[in-house]
Amino acid sequence: MHTPFHPRARFRTLLSAACCAALGAALLAGAGTATADEPGPTEAHATGTAGTKVVGYFTDWGIYGRQYYVKNIETSGSADRLTHINYAFGNVTGGKCALGDSWADTDRPFTAEESVDGVADTADQPLDGNFNQLRKLKKLHPNLKVIWSFGGWSWSGGFGEAAQDPAAFAQSCYDLVENSQWADVFDGIDIDWEYPNACGLTCDTSGREAFRDVMAALRAKFGKRELITAAITADATSGGKIEAADYAGAAQYVDWYNPMTYDYFGTWDATGPTAPHSPLTSYPGIPKKGYDTATTIAKLKSLGIPSHKLLLGIGFYGRGWTGVTQTKPGGTATGPAAGTYEDGSEDYKVLKTKCPATGTVGGTAYAKCGSDWWSYDTPATIATKMKYKNQQDLGGTFFWELSGDTADGELINAIK
Repeated sequence: MHTPFHPRARFRTLLSAACCAALGAALLAGAGTATADEPGPTEAHATGTAGTKVVGYFTDWGIYGRQYYVKNIETSGSADRLTHINYAFGNVTGGKCALGDSWADTDRPFTAEESVDGVADTADQPLDGNFNQLRKLKKLHPNLKVIWSFGGWSWSGGFGEAAQDPAAFAQSCYDLVENSQWADVFDGIDIDWEYPNACGLTCDTSGREAFRDVMAALRAKFGKRELITAAITADATSGGKIEAADYAGAAQYVDWYNPMTYDYFGTWDATGPTAPHSPLTSYPGIPKKGYDTATTIAKLKSLGIPSHKLLLGIGFYGRGWTGVTQTKPGGTATGPAAGTYEDGSEDYKVLKTKCPATGTVGGTAYAKCGSDWWSYDTPATIATKMKYKNQQDLGGTFFWELSGDTADGELINAIK
């Protein structure tokens, strides 16, 4: 099996100054502002047409150190609130879709205690692993849909080769997702290309039309009934990553987009300034103007992408620095705060007691404990973001990722 990669790194929308495009100097119309300790958008009134999709990511590597199984989606109550699960990740290699971790996906036997229905896997059954567990979960929740997500931060380098022959790539993905062993498990495909015609872990030079061409080929192959979605950049700056690819042109082929409206700020800027990683709105002193959810959504809508095809992104984790002396955002730091799995990152379920929120800024929460400074969403700030989602008539909400929530699903309860 491959070693599971960092669960948050795949969504690092704006990794470092070297990768970032020139920053825009002004917010786009409709971004709104919020001062420290005064969360909340300044948007138009709700029209009552907002969507109710709730899409949660489940990571294949979560079954290892985290011991977060498909069963936990059921026992936490999350399965009752989810409309869709994004299963992360399938790989993209050799211009084709491929299994990400065959042991986790299809081979690992689960004990009765670990299994969704309390029945242990047997040696002679045709399918084990997470796929079989997802099948069991869907039997308990017939309306729940599962989408197989491909790429992510670590595996987006393969999309460049895929884009050279979109039809062949689409065929490979169809053959894998619709494999007869697990065709009933999946209801579509999600593309998490970080980033088309721009730099992520590696730099892509496929051209501005490549993303559109890939999505068109997928729709042509999968047809109208299967879901086709994509996680996309939140970089709305002038000349930034949204402008690098034809997201508007590709919108006709997708059911919806998941703009990754988190990881705007983090410890890739090791000395700070401290800032919330998922601000809803801008605020006085924000380190980079335009790095906030409302600006991202406004930018995408301004391109003509329909509101119902945009979901609001929320992180079920926080990002934090250490060596911080200032309580409010904007302080200096000496490096990333210690985290359970990755320094600079920690699950909400840990932070809620380890470092309880002490303030709000830009519609999200922050906390200072000793010399550590963290930012993360809470049930209260998620409620604020849900009001914004409704005001903007967005298609719903998605989040990264299920294991960051409490055992009784505090955050997903706040979404729905």
